[in-house]
Amino acid sequence: MIQTRLSKTMTLFAIALAIPLAATSLQAKSKVHVLGTGGTISGAAPSPEMLSGYKSGTYPVADLLAEVPEITELADVTSEQIINVGSGRITGEILLKLSKRINQLCQEQPDIDGFVVTHGTGTLEETAYFLNLTVLSDKPVVVVGAMRPWTAISGDGPLNLYNAVRVASAPESRGKGAMIVLNDEINSAREGTKTDTYRVETFNSREYGFLGYADPDKIVFYRKPLKRHTFQTEFDVTKIDELPQVDIVYGYQEASRGSVDGLVAAGVKGIVSASGSPEISDALEDAQAKGVMVVRSDRKGQGRVLNSERRLEQGTISADNLRPQKARLLLQLALTKTSDPVEIQRIFNQY
Repeated sequence: MIQTRLSKTMTLFAIALAIPLAATSLQAKSKVHVLGTGGTISGAAPSPEMLSGYKSGTYPVADLLAEVPEITELADVTSEQIINVGSGRITGEILLKLSKRINQLCQEQPDIDGFVVTHGTGTLEETAYFLNLTVLSDKPVVVVGAMRPWTAISGDGPLNLYNAVRVASAPESRGKGAMIVLNDEINSAREGTKTDTYRVETFNSREYGFLGYADPDKIVFYRKPLKRHTFQTEFDVTKIDELPQVDIVYGYQEASRGSVDGLVAAGVKGIVSASGSPEISDALEDAQAKGVMVVRSDRKGQGRVLNSERRLEQGTISADNLRPQKARLLLQLALTKTSDPVEIQRIFNQY
């Protein structure tokens, strides 16, 4: 009698457990599209112990996905190769192609729930921020890379790629703009930056902190970006084939004005100043007089650059807390819309 009752209890318990499991198995998987651009995550070295001296952009993204079959349990994944290069070779033309392609897929395949972009880490934050400014959708866009080549012993690429698909397919990721996912950590594209040349824990958001984590049990978020991005953006690059030329001048003690004068002679439309010197400041004023837009950022990697009425009257724009490499991208996009310093300052304040 005891055994019979126990058997019945166990049967009912098994049925109760099976119902949610069956329901879960019947739920449609998220659809994630992965776009490959190359980088260390697709790099190869002659031997597994080589963590440097590898060739970036060796394997196509389809091969990477095939080597992490567990990803197919997370989502229905499709992929395409945009380019296969190290991140130092990413150009404005490639950024426009990538953004336009994601926007096209949002229009033509609305059943795609999220996007992943594989990328080299050197300029990953720039591509992520550009997509943050130009993808016209609230669907997650996750940019992922690796600090070790795909061939390395204990390479970080496979888990990073797996977690990127997890974040892109998570409903909680929607509306948070473009994100950077490495080392189980989720950074906002606007604030995330590479802080170490070699270690796997290289990306962080300095004083602002991570958006959340790709933990083993779930994707968890603790905050969301407040600046305008993606579905809130005013930057539609659909009909833009070329971005205005904008360069960065790095300031230091006794820095000469030659870099500024050379850029002006080359015909740049804008210059981002990462700190300065008296000579650079004089050269920037002369550049402004010739119609070059100047944005003041800083080389320290953290903190706001304050503006003043006097500087704004002179036409100088504050980058707020954007690092120079990201201020450059925002200025490029701003210059496609206006050459009014007051309006461009408004853009920097909002994005």
